[in-house]
Amino acid sequence: MNNIFDLSGKVVLVMGGSGNLGTAEVDALADFGATVFSVHLQDEQSDNETRANVIHISADFSDSAQHSAVFERIAKEYGRIDVLINNAAYGGGSGGKGLNLEIENFDDEAWEMGMEGNLGLTFRSIRAAIPLMKEKGGSIINIASMYGVVSPDPSIYGDTGNNSPVTYGVSKAGVLQLTRYAGAHLAKLGIRVNAITPGPFPNEKTLANAEFAQKLADKTMLKRVGQRGEIKGAIVLLASDASSFMTGSNVTVDGGWTAW
Repeated sequence: MNNIFDLSGKVVLVMGGSGNLGTAEVDALADFGATVFSVHLQDEQSDNETRANVIHISADFSDSAQHSAVFERIAKEYGRIDVLINNAAYGGGSGGKGLNLEIENFDDEAWEMGMEGNLGLTFRSIRAAIPLMKEKGGSIINIASMYGVVSPDPSIYGDTGNNSPVTYGVSKAGVLQLTRYAGAHLAKLGIRVNAITPGPFPNEKTLANAEFAQKLADKTMLKRVGQRGEIKGAIVLLASDASSFMTGSNVTVDGGWTAW
């Protein structure tokens, strides 16, 4: 039991490893002994840049060639992926066009980019990982969201600029269904597929708006927002043999937000 969470010798790919939660995920996996490939945009910096067992790769996830190159590199260097974490997204929901994110102002381009940049990217990453997992099995962890389970409450956002676009919650709900579907259909290959549903984990910029941060806190049962290190336990659980009898599951880490 002392070694049930050990990840020594595991090859882990974190798609989107430099963000608020991604950095914590990479740290946790490295702490437990994994060799971690952290993939992020070229201009993004991470707090774990100098760790010996963390390899950083720059890639534009919207470019299919760059996306494929990530998996090709790992195939060439290691021949396998033991754990895939789908934490990346792009496109936001506005299509990069500065649209008002109210639902009536979403055009087709904004919708398609928002869906592809989250749900589509998760699907493509799962598909690319299967050939690198099917020989020995593996674990796929999809990062969903509380807004894939419940709707955002418009009254707490106002003019903060943090409003969640329609594509975000819809695509995250799709990620949860994709988790169940992939879990069922990849079990025969020894590939487990689970999801983590984080609640409010605001970054420093969001926390600077104390009034808004308090509104987020008040929506949880614990009356506080999450700190990024609090995602580590769920990540290590699902990446390790501690979750060997789990697939198609969703682990919720939201301070109770979606439970009432």
